[in-house]
Amino acid sequence: MATGTDIKTYFNGAWHDGDLPTIKAADHGAWLGTTVFDGARLFDGLAPDLEAHCARINRSARALMITPTVETEDMIEMCREGLKSYSRDQAVYIRPMYWALAGDELGIVPREGATGFAISLEAIPMAPPEAATTLTRTRFRRPVLEDNVVNAKAGCLYPNNARMMVEARSKGFGNALVADAMGNVAESASANVFMVKDGEVFTPIPNGTFLAGITRARHMSNMREAGMKVHETVLSFDDFHAADEVFLSGNMMKVTPVSAFDDTQYGTGNNQNPVTRRVREMYWDWAASQRG
Repeated sequence: MATGTDIKTYFNGAWHDGDLPTIKAADHGAWLGTTVFDGARLFDGLAPDLEAHCARINRSARALMITPTVETEDMIEMCREGLKSYSRDQAVYIRPMYWALAGDELGIVPREGATGFAISLEAIPMAPPEAATTLTRTRFRRPVLEDNVVNAKAGCLYPNNARMMVEARSKGFGNALVADAMGNVAESASANVFMVKDGEVFTPIPNGTFLAGITRARHMSNMREAGMKVHETVLSFDDFHAADEVFLSGNMMKVTPVSAFDDTQYGTGNNQNPVTRRVREMYWDWAASQRG
């Protein structure tokens, strides 16, 4: 089932209108979950960090023992060709995907070179700047590399995220703040997380339990270039309760303000999330500066 509208699909060397069927019932990826994807965005006629997203999916494929079959530069050109059919005022989710077609003699290990590839483009609006979410804790945690392929953006990881989200929503919250195996904060169920305290910005240090995202890195670069203090460090749930601001960082919406973590409220009174708003403004300014 599609998430967006006005869908275009690249498959077997050509672009097609609509949500084209691609994976077959006997494909390794269909029944054993050997799929990877990445997500970039088009908005205001811009596709920021498209190269980084296309490069990352090839790394994800290798982590899942799937042979990547498209060079990064070629993938970028495929995406740009498909995006030409969208108008300037449309925001588009750009999703290249690989999946294994066949396995070894036992059917478990992906067969080298047997790879499916597609790109899905879906029109999905960007959220307005004021659109916020709320967080709560979840009993589910991020895995470690010894448990799962946390070094890939792999489809098989997302059922764990889904049950985090379902638990959070059952308690009346929009998202979950998630612990790593050690009990420290890792990220949310859908995106990386930042907190602000006394004007300085903090984010969980990458420890192999979550993907330190491309958009996360872009925000950190923008903030540091602006002279802001940004710290990657170990953070507890108590740290987030004591924070002045919290925001999420992900490709889909870039910056999402958090208005509450359990019974802790943010952005109230004289604190209207000034750092969060500045981070968003800096991202859009940086993206506009990349227009060729």
